[in-house]
Amino acid sequence: MTVFIERELFALYREDWVKRGFDILFSASVLVLLFPVYFVIALAIKCSSKGPVFYSSLRAGLDGRIIKCYKFRTMCIDAEVKLKKILEDPTYLREWKRYSKLKKDPRVTKVGKWLRKTSLDEMPQFWNVLKGDLSVVGPRPYLIEEVMYHLGLRKEKILSVRPGITGLWQTSGRNLLTFEERISLEATYIDLRCFSLDLFLVCKTIPLIIRAKGAY
Repeated sequence: MTVFIERELFALYREDWVKRGFDILFSASVLVLLFPVYFVIALAIKCSSKGPVFYSSLRAGLDGRIIKCYKFRTMCIDAEVKLKKILEDPTYLREWKRYSKLKKDPRVTKVGKWLRKTSLDEMPQFWNVLKGDLSVVGPRPYLIEEVMYHLGLRKEKILSVRPGITGLWQTSGRNLLTFEERISLEATYIDLRCFSLDLFLVCKTIPLIIRAKGAY
């Protein structure tokens, strides 16, 4: 029994190192190869709306550690203030409660709509992968309030692995799914996770980005 447990632990340890090695190589390649694209995006954001090029938010990382995730800014600079006013509309409020997203969010800028449709707004998160805050594949990095009020009994399980840029939720419908369906898929990924599944999800993500299915 002891030998079996030791073998299982060694297999998991080896799998984690393979996954981390892939994360470093893949994210470094993306950051270098897409640098000219990043420059064009930054210029477009700066010329089209007031505010910084990047947006950062605090998220729950591995074991609940607070991390700062980076994205290209897609909203107006007073987005949080405007959200409270928007959610006074019952229609918007129902959609927000169900999906934790708004399909036609009036806070999103013109450039931001394109960035979200192509998922290019998330490209700066590859810097988070290099730092070790995120993985290429994993559960989405949840907001602190989402962890506190929505993950429920699955909180410990979901926070037991490093969150990722893409994953089972993103390749299974993304924003077309309810928040509860997302959480269920995240838990399923953790039960099934292995490096071969990660590679499959990375390959599946590329055509979905091109088709922009479920992205808004």
